[in-house]
Amino acid sequence: VIMSTPFNPVPAERVGDQSASIWTEFAALAVENKAVNLGQGFPDGSAPKFVTDILKKISEKPEMVDGHQYTRGYGHPKLVETLAKWYSYLYEVAVNASDDILITVGAYHALYYAFLAWINEGDEVIIIEPAFDCYGPQIKFAGGVPVPVLMKLPEGADRACDFKIDFVELEAKINTNTKMIVINNPHNPTGKLFSYSELQRTADLAKKYNLIVVADEVYEFHVENTFNVQGVWKMEMVRFASLPGMYERTISIGSAGKIFSVTGWKLGWAIAPKKLLAPLKAIHQNCASSCSTPTQLAVAEALEYEFPKYLFRPFKSYLAYKLPKEICKKCRKMSVMLKKANFTPIWPDAGFFMLADYSNVKNVPNFKESVQEESQAESDEPEPQIEVEDPADLMFARWLCREKKIAVIPITAFYSTNEDKNANDKMIRVCFFKKEETLNKAKKVLDKLSQ
Repeated sequence: VIMSTPFNPVPAERVGDQSASIWTEFAALAVENKAVNLGQGFPDGSAPKFVTDILKKISEKPEMVDGHQYTRGYGHPKLVETLAKWYSYLYEVAVNASDDILITVGAYHALYYAFLAWINEGDEVIIIEPAFDCYGPQIKFAGGVPVPVLMKLPEGADRACDFKIDFVELEAKINTNTKMIVINNPHNPTGKLFSYSELQRTADLAKKYNLIVVADEVYEFHVENTFNVQGVWKMEMVRFASLPGMYERTISIGSAGKIFSVTGWKLGWAIAPKKLLAPLKAIHQNCASSCSTPTQLAVAEALEYEFPKYLFRPFKSYLAYKLPKEICKKCRKMSVMLKKANFTPIWPDAGFFMLADYSNVKNVPNFKESVQEESQAESDEPEPQIEVEDPADLMFARWLCREKKIAVIPITAFYSTNEDKNANDKMIRVCFFKKEETLNKAKKVLDKLSQ
């Protein structure tokens, strides 16, 4: 007789904490409470018609083999050729279509490949925090150690450009185990656009310590620079790979979903010289193998359509003018709404996110005190100090969603240590790149909050 044992498999250690991400929690919370969703970073309005029209045209040609069957594993020939043309211009280097570009299932995928391809067990990776929350887990999956360097916002500052890296601290955290640095520009969640001098100082450290740079630049076209609408967003987008001598040591990450406001297409890319990109390709051919063919072809044709406009008729260009102008307009609207509700908005330089301090919002429960009182009430002997597991901004965001029907993301989701979370727990992040109907619904909620 074979004795059966209880089936209780143990996940691989690399998986670590399997708790739901902040996105999973707040997406569900927003639906459950029928809340206006300003949390997740996606536009909820119509995608650009010229882009969807191209996909429609492809879908109406069932006989088109290069649009509906497997394509080249590393990227549709037309797409990589078009991207090579764009980025050769933007980086001012010769980007090789065959060797230097890898098409991936969204920018997430490209980031993960970059870490998995280059990080060995115990290698350290510098991350600028607050940081998008997938960097740390992906680095750990690869066996690496994320090392946070905090940007500080001076007291009373109200612009994202005031977030500053302490380069002395950054350099002090580099050691013989440091392999890589991640720079996210334009920056999520702060909306900061790094200046040329800040990027050059980062580049100098990368050269000095022989580091690989992962440049997450998915919001690269969400920048108001050339036309400077009403004095807003004056700074220029400097792509890291365009800095002198940096193309050879940079893995640049891009996103068609962000560029053309079609996040559901899940199409991204990594661009780097052959030597840096080859190991990413080796993983890709044994992982996704290839990406969606019709969306690749559609993005290629949309970029091909945009290129001459971007260069020669910018006021007709979606990427050079229409997109940043729309974002800038919505940004101003959100700032006014938040101020009226007694938030203190931190004006972004670029992207479609805005931070806001909620310290002066009226009639907000003191979450830390209420939790402490509740804990003491349940105990016969009051304890002088109660440790609260969740930071205040997370509790505020849950309260805002449940009680006021508006979903936002707490900034502490973008810090890795409890100490840093508790020291930076007075802000929330909102996505303002939403259709007018959504913004108007949010305005009604925020107007009530101000009363």
